[in-house]
Amino acid sequence: MNGAFDLTGRRVVVTGSARGIGAAIATAFAEAGARVAGLSLEGGGPTGVDGIFVAGDTGDPDAVESLASRVVAEWDGIDVWVNNAARLMVKPIVETSDPDWHDLLRGNLHGYFYGCRAAARRMLEQRSGRIVNVTSATNRLAVPDLTAYGTAKGGIAAMTKALALELAHAGITVNAVAPGAVETPLNATAYTDEVRRRYEERIPLGYIATAEDIVGVVLFLASDAARYVTGQELVVDGGLTINGAVGHARS
Repeated sequence: MNGAFDLTGRRVVVTGSARGIGAAIATAFAEAGARVAGLSLEGGGPTGVDGIFVAGDTGDPDAVESLASRVVAEWDGIDVWVNNAARLMVKPIVETSDPDWHDLLRGNLHGYFYGCRAAARRMLEQRSGRIVNVTSATNRLAVPDLTAYGTAKGGIAAMTKALALELAHAGITVNAVAPGAVETPLNATAYTDEVRRRYEERIPLGYIATAEDIVGVVLFLASDAARYVTGQELVVDGGLTINGAVGHARS
């Protein structure tokens, strides 16, 4: 393996690590030789992955700080922090209550802030590290009834850029990965057969992604191969957000 892509021994934290994209990311890091820790509502790690996995809410700053401190205490540092935990709410804004709005932002935006802060504090001490935030292609292609979700993801994209500037002097990179349509437990209810059919028609590569289609970009951004990449949001959507095709008649 090219040394720039080698993740052997890296100390990695993944939020939302029990299922979906988070579980796939945690598994991929472990298979690449990294030590993996995770925080999720369910607790526990992906099947076959040993590490430090705890139950907790990323919207609780104490839970996030507790995991960060434990990883440093047991592994003497954190090399990579992946903020991924999220939930979906599909609801028109006029039907969105105050509790709906704040509960959605609690994990989907505030949790990313807590994760970035916890990671940055530790990484500044060691003057190295990689932070990767999982955002969404909804930053590029707006979806009605996902106002709260899209607002959270847009906020994370903005935070990624600002934090990249704040931490660059210490050799820390901060980037985002924006998945498009992905088959995960998060989308199990929202993706009806009709939704899947429309996605398959609109995605140039012809299929809805699996979680495993997303992880390679995350691992790249965590590796030394991406050491000169910071403040970027890489879209991984099979071409969905660039597709303006409407079937024009040819000349």
